[in-house]
Amino acid sequence: MSKKKNVAQSEKMSKRKKTRLSLEQRNSIAGYLFILPWLIGILTFVAWPMIQSIMFCFNEVKLLPTGRVLNFVGFQHFGDIWLRDMYFITRLVQFFLNTILRVPVIVVFALIIAILINQKIRFQGVFRTIFFLPVIIVSGPVMTELASQGATTVPMLNTADMMVLLNQVLPTWLAEPVGSVFSEIILILWYSGVQILIFLAALQKVNPSLYEAAKIDGGSSWECFWKITLPTIKPMILVNLVYTVVTLANSGTNDVITLIMDNVFNASRGYGFATAMAWMYTIIISLILIIIFLLFVEHEDKRVKAIRKRNKKEQKALRKARATIARNDAKMERRNKKAAKKQRNTAV
Repeated sequence: MSKKKNVAQSEKMSKRKKTRLSLEQRNSIAGYLFILPWLIGILTFVAWPMIQSIMFCFNEVKLLPTGRVLNFVGFQHFGDIWLRDMYFITRLVQFFLNTILRVPVIVVFALIIAILINQKIRFQGVFRTIFFLPVIIVSGPVMTELASQGATTVPMLNTADMMVLLNQVLPTWLAEPVGSVFSEIILILWYSGVQILIFLAALQKVNPSLYEAAKIDGGSSWECFWKITLPTIKPMILVNLVYTVVTLANSGTNDVITLIMDNVFNASRGYGFATAMAWMYTIIISLILIIIFLLFVEHEDKRVKAIRKRNKKEQKALRKARATIARNDAKMERRNKKAAKKQRNTAV
């Protein structure tokens, strides 16, 4: 009977395993179905144009009445970008300096606003809508038109006098980017809507008991921010840094993007040269993102290693404690057995 029961139990367990596998398969199929429209869109509208753009980089593209003609030129376009084009390097350096100055402003502003609207205040949803609304309204040509009309500057701020002052204090290559930050401060703050939402979602995931425990131990709000809030949302800071760099790199107000667009319709340069410039710009932006990622991941790895070492020490201590408890239990059992034998012998 016991053997039959064991066989029946093993059959039930195997059936359960099969059902579990089928559930996993169903979940994986459901996941693939959810991302299927995205995969179709990537393969249809992105993959083939990317392959074509790579082909155009190494060819001189001519548009004739009979069709498109490609003349292979190798790496000539990439060499011309660095050796013959007088604008690409200057605008790239300008973009790099502007990014170094603008990204911290955007991320810090987004973090401050996220902390403020995460408080328990009246009309919380209205404030969140107000800070995210420019992301929906002011985008693409609208933002370019507003910037050309001077709507991105603070009316009370005299940018001309500030530029004169900056030129007296700072070198010319640094005065212009710093001045652009002040002259387009509203435009910079318009870029912070998505970052505010990301920080807000991260702040809502922080355990409130951590703040309560810190306040009981006498921690101030400033100490709670530096020791609880900031370490907890640090992954989201990396996400916002990457998102902000990509947004600024693809902005319509970026001089490098306008240079690439101008070269597309330039008869002396053409589509092949503009495509090579776009890919060169993409590689440079990717290198910047990799550097940002490595700087943050290195620090995260050190912290993870420290946590792992601490966990290993705790596990060793637990194993030692369990071993000592097991030895003590074995000793007690042996003593009890000896005491029981003595009692039996005395009774006999």
